[in-house]
Order: sequence, then C-alpha cells, then structure tokens
Amino acid sequence: MTEVSSLTGRLLVATPALADPNFDRAVVLLLDHDEEGSLGVVLNRPTPVGVGDILEPWASLAGDPGVVFQGGPVSLDSALGVAVIPGDEGPLGWRRVYGAIGLVDLEAPPELLAAALGSLRIFAGYSGWGPGQLEDELSDGAWYVVESEPGDVSSPEPESLWRAVLRRQRSELAMVATYPDDPSLN
Repeated sequence: MTEVSSLTGRLLVATPALADPNFDRAVVLLLDHDEEGSLGVVLNRPTPVGVGDILEPWASLAGDPGVVFQGGPVSLDSALGVAVIPGDEGPLGWRRVYGAIGLVDLEAPPELLAAALGSLRIFAGYSGWGPGQLEDELSDGAWYVVESEPGDVSSPEPESLWRAVLRRQRSELAMVATYPDDPSLN
C-alpha cells in the first residue's frame, strides 16, 4: 500500500478536461484526506434554497449569499457546516480541520458559536472518494491541488471562485483561468 500524503485543507480545482458534470469547474475544499479516503465540499455551487428554509436557527449566522451550497453528489439530504474562526481557540460546537477552517456541529445551539464566527457556510451533501480513488484522479490529471485561503470558504461571489483561485496561482496555472467555458466556440 502506498503512503498517502494528506491534502486536508487544500483545494481541488477541476481541470477543464474533467468530464464529470458534478465537478465541472468545481473548487473542492478537502476536509479529510488519508489512506481511508477523502471528503470535501464544493465551495462554488450555491443553490436557490435559503439557509433559513432548512436550518432556521443558523440563518442569521450564514454569510452572503445566505443560501445552502451543494457540497457534492453524496448524501444530499445531510448538512455540513463549515466555519472560519480566527484565533487559537475555537468555541464548543466547532472542530478545527485546517488553519482557521473547521466543522460546525449543527446540533449545537448557534449562540455557542455566534460571537466567535468569522464566516459560516452550510452545505447539502459532500464530495467523497474511497481509498486511492482521489489519487487515481490526480494521476489522471483531473484536478489541480492548490493551497486554500480562509476567504475561499466564504467567497461573496462563489460563481467566480474557480477563475479567482486559478488566477492567484504563481505558475502557469494562472493562465488556465482564461480557459473559455465552451472551447468549441473559439
């Protein structure tokens, strides 16, 4: 078995060649990555469903746009809360994943976290890979792996996150941001 180097906290940015419609121009924040598999959420798939429509107590704490995001194609009937909490100590109901980014216990009373929250996003479902599956996709060139920034979780313009993340790279990846939505129209 090959040793897996953890990519937890990094972003997977879909390459233009990735054919899976679930991940077309997706930016995935990896929340867990080890030899047992990987789990993340798609940061740039807002839905028309307001947070208040499904998790009313958390609605006032969710950042703009105050909608639920489709975290991926797996378990769309479940919700994950991802929050940025600056500082060394997080409140009860929050578990650090990487840096200032962590998971929120959506069963906890929102007032436990309200004062500490820098930002909060609610995701329906998640993106998951079994053991070795993500590594195979990386070998096939389906994803770029780049560093995340805390602001990626709460981007006020999630639809433009794919281009924004690529544009800030200090390599030839920055040029990929100019790749047309439909290359056949060139």
